[in-house]
Amino acid sequence: MTTPPRLARFAALAALASTLLVGTPAVAATSTAAGTPAAVIASAKTVGDICYSELPSQAHDTLRLIDKGGPFPYPKDGTVFSNREGVLPKHNSGYYHEYTVKTPGSPDRGARRIVTGEKTHEDYYTGDHYATFDLVDFTC
Repeated sequence: MTTPPRLARFAALAALASTLLVGTPAVAATSTAAGTPAAVIASAKTVGDICYSELPSQAHDTLRLIDKGGPFPYPKDGTVFSNREGVLPKHNSGYYHEYTVKTPGSPDRGARRIVTGEKTHEDYYTGDHYATFDLVDFTC
């Protein structure tokens, strides 16, 4: 069972508050599908939210290309993203696809990506090569 993003964000905030106030990391308890307790340690790997208007302009370009169906500048654009890091909600293989967000001055693809899910406008932005993701909010 995956931790819902809202709970993961709460756990991350609780861990940060504990570290700042007490000086020790917090451990949040949750239960698995079978009802057995499982320790969930808040880490740097989280799924947050980001307003479309806050994305770099190159991410806007990538999202427009995705909506148009390409053409994409890199051969790996549109390939299956396997979520090996386990940061995004768990889904079957092939659910997510990744696209490069150009990084000015980078000699290669850089670290920025848009990862799309199968749902309409389920687009995640990562600026740190899959360590963290933000779900793009198209309403702001």
